[in-house]
Amino acid sequence: MTRQVLLMICLLTVGSVFGQVSYSIPEEMTKGSLVGNVAQDLGLETKRLVSGKARIFTRDSDAYIELSRERGVLLVKERIDREALCRQTTPCALHFQIILENPMEFYTVTVQISDINDNAPTFEKSEMIFKISESAVIGAKFVLQRAVDLDVGINNLKRYQLRPTDNFVLKTHNDASGNKNVEMVLQKPLDREKQEQISLVLTAVDGGEPQMSGTMLIAITVLDANDNAPVFTQQTYKATVIENSPKGTAVATVTASDADHGPNSKVTYSITNTLDDVRKAFYVNEENGEIIVIGNIDFEESRSFEINVLASDDGGLTDSCKLTVDVQDRNDNNPEITIMSKSNIVSEDAQINTVVTMISIEDRDSGQNGNVQCFIGDNIPFALKSSTNNFYSLVTDSDLDRERSSEFNITVTCSDEGVPSLSSSVTLTLLIADVNDNAPVFGRSSYEAHIVENNTPGLSIYTVKATDADWNQNARVSYILEDSSVNGVPVSSYVSVSADSGVIHAVRSFDYEQIKDFQFLVKAQDGGSPPLSSNVTVKILIQDQNDNPPQVLYPVQTGGSVVAEMVPRSADVGYLVTKVVAVDVDSGQNAWLSYKLQKATDRALFEVGLQNGEIRTIRQVNDKDAVKQRLTVTVEDNGQPSRSATVIVNVAVADNFPEVLSEFTDLIHDKEYNDNLTFYLVLALAVVSFLFITCVVVIISVKIYRWRQSRIMYQSNLPVIPYYPPRYSDTLGTGTLQHVYNYEVCRTTDSRKSDCKFGRAGSQNVLIMDPSSTGTMQRIQSEKSILDEPDSPVEVRLI
Repeated sequence: MTRQVLLMICLLTVGSVFGQVSYSIPEEMTKGSLVGNVAQDLGLETKRLVSGKARIFTRDSDAYIELSRERGVLLVKERIDREALCRQTTPCALHFQIILENPMEFYTVTVQISDINDNAPTFEKSEMIFKISESAVIGAKFVLQRAVDLDVGINNLKRYQLRPTDNFVLKTHNDASGNKNVEMVLQKPLDREKQEQISLVLTAVDGGEPQMSGTMLIAITVLDANDNAPVFTQQTYKATVIENSPKGTAVATVTASDADHGPNSKVTYSITNTLDDVRKAFYVNEENGEIIVIGNIDFEESRSFEINVLASDDGGLTDSCKLTVDVQDRNDNNPEITIMSKSNIVSEDAQINTVVTMISIEDRDSGQNGNVQCFIGDNIPFALKSSTNNFYSLVTDSDLDRERSSEFNITVTCSDEGVPSLSSSVTLTLLIADVNDNAPVFGRSSYEAHIVENNTPGLSIYTVKATDADWNQNARVSYILEDSSVNGVPVSSYVSVSADSGVIHAVRSFDYEQIKDFQFLVKAQDGGSPPLSSNVTVKILIQDQNDNPPQVLYPVQTGGSVVAEMVPRSADVGYLVTKVVAVDVDSGQNAWLSYKLQKATDRALFEVGLQNGEIRTIRQVNDKDAVKQRLTVTVEDNGQPSRSATVIVNVAVADNFPEVLSEFTDLIHDKEYNDNLTFYLVLALAVVSFLFITCVVVIISVKIYRWRQSRIMYQSNLPVIPYYPPRYSDTLGTGTLQHVYNYEVCRTTDSRKSDCKFGRAGSQNVLIMDPSSTGTMQRIQSEKSILDEPDSPVEVRLI
């Protein structure tokens, strides 16, 4: 059969692109057969099918058609039996959608299944038995069982044949639904005495090519006369039943009467429907003709039933009628929600009207019971839009912000308009992907830290902290010291900032007297792409420490001359001799100075002001007071611990200058003598220390050398031979070792028991070191060898 293709493309613009295409194929095509080139028919390229992950979406569980993305064609996936798929429904079609992603698109495809003549007409029973009275009149009708052909159209049942036709002829007529009713009409009176049993063959032939047929045997028993057949009060009955009616519900009652008397008037009712589901759903009471429900009545499967009821008497006479039962729909089906395509993650910078999910809705009920409305909750940045009939798209309705909501659980609820209304819901979980849209934020607009001067380099001063509302890498904050200068020096030579923790470290030791405070900028930068940053000002305040002693400005201390203050002998009590002036470069209480008189030639004559440093007399000066007065004044600050300085003030108690000059001349000479004596004492101490250290180093070196030599001789198992390092004496002959050192060597066969002793008196065996030699010792010994006398001591003299 030639494959027919019907193409219809319809483009709609509702946020996505939709299209529709239809094909027609015969049933029973082999697996893998070509249905149509859907890519060409829809105007799509095959690479779009591959990149868009094209797939078939169908509401039915059985998939008869498959999509080849690489070829862009539709293929038969499973053998299609039109009769199993659609029964008697025409036209028979498969409906499905082709879904594409990135961007989301879907197309509707309809594949019509055409019938082929693959089913022969069949009878439910292979034999039908009649009991007919011989008195049956010419023209008496006997209803025969209809044949059923599952094919449709031209392939369906066309005609019947009855063989032989001696007594009966075949009569067919179409009822209101188009079905052929078959009746056997008596054309020649029966004679039981001539022929009690009659066998006929009923043949049903369809109109297909090749032609197919089915047969049924009719066995007739001729009875004695029963000349009245049952007659129904109506040829067509109508009734209504509600969907899902319980079993035992009475639907209608059909009535037939027989004019005969006695047993021949008893009427028996039966249902003659064959291959449909009528006898599974309904039952007729054989005695009274009441039709009752015995099965499940589902409006979605069958909206009406046609029940063929046969009334027969004991004589074999029959009549038939048809009962049409309309099924009333009840709202017994919840809307079915199917996810066609879904995105689990949505970027927070997604544009408005971005499609994130596509869903399909189906309600099998009809009328208002099948009208469905879907909605989602309020106060969420999403909206549900109806794309086309029973298709919805979930789109973004406003800007997304992951920092406010990182996840959405969206419940889609669909309700029908039935009474009571039925609904279904599905929850969609959407994760919001982070975008680097938040810069790091410091906890304060500026920071202020304190550090005590004279700190250790590397000391932690302060920690700045910034937070980033983004997530993961976008929230990873690094700290950077911005380039700047402090008094012309780069700030990086003062402080450093830890990139990970934001800890500020001192690079150098600070001096409050040089710099009291400085400020710089710290930048916090996240790890996003591109990175975002923010700055904060950090001010470092250096705290003073009592690290400077007071400095005496007056009187000035000179090394070569003596300055003296003159006090006349007529001076009264409280006479101002002089004033000690001192300053402290520290600040605060570290710079508060106090003055004390530490030593004085005559403590009863002078005092020093505690706060102002003024030296005044505390009694009347008399002639007995010495001319030379020496005062030692201590200046002390108020720090913890305190620091101090001393100054010597020379005071001359005299009325004229010559008297003072004679006294202070001796003082100058005494000072020079004391200075020279101090120099010589320091020089002598340095020389003695140098000589001591030199001797210690030499002795340790000799000990180490001898220990190493003993280890070497022990390992070699050789006799012990004394060895002396070359050039041990001064090559210039000055004699760094001018003393004679005596060594006593005790030799044994086992070198581990050798011993050396110092302090033995010298003997005649003397070794002289040759300054020009490289390690050979000349012996001054006439005939005896050292090794020949193991018990004799050896004296070594180093010159």
